[in-house]
Amino acid sequence: MSASDDTTGRHEFAVTDSRTIYDGAILALRVDEVTMPGDGSAKREVVEHHGAVAIVALDDDGAIATVTQYRHPVGRRLRELPAGLMDSGGEESPLQAAQRELVEEVGVEADTWATLVDVATSPGFTDEALRVFRATDLHDVDRPEAHDEEADMAIDWIPLDDAVAMVFSGEIVNVTSVAGILALAHTQRTGADLRGPDSEWVDQPTALDQRHARRDSGGA
Repeated sequence: MSASDDTTGRHEFAVTDSRTIYDGAILALRVDEVTMPGDGSAKREVVEHHGAVAIVALDDDGAIATVTQYRHPVGRRLRELPAGLMDSGGEESPLQAAQRELVEEVGVEADTWATLVDVATSPGFTDEALRVFRATDLHDVDRPEAHDEEADMAIDWIPLDDAVAMVFSGEIVNVTSVAGILALAHTQRTGADLRGPDSEWVDQPTALDQRHARRDSGGA
């Protein structure tokens, strides 16, 4: 056991108070009062978010699917991996969400799936986390009609080496896409073993689903 694994005598960051500032469709903002070392406490703002998934879909020619779509918070179109939120309510598994998103955004199904990498996007203020899958043995299917930003989405298949170059040139900046592309490049080079598609996801967000379940059932 490494020194970092030894939690004996370490401070427990207990929540002594919590209040909700905003509760919306895809996120909530709460403020927690958290005990700190030295008998003090501090307020911590936390953005709750649904779990999400992304897919590195790799075809037989070594190209991956990318989508370019408008992202309003940054005010421009970004090239990214196919990705999306898991359906609220907790009934959809991460793998089922990834399978659905790949069909909806790219019009592709995959016969073989593996967990590529898990990403906590910004753990200093949000519980948002994404699971990135590798999808192989692909075949085309009908893509459902797209709506809103997805109606403007461009789909491109690019060689993996080109995608890696786009990461380092700054053309691909989405954190999940950066992680997924570089992770796949590493596994392709080294043959590293991947986890199964249903492997445990320690940081899968659940707070927002639980909040909405309580609200829908009439709870506080």
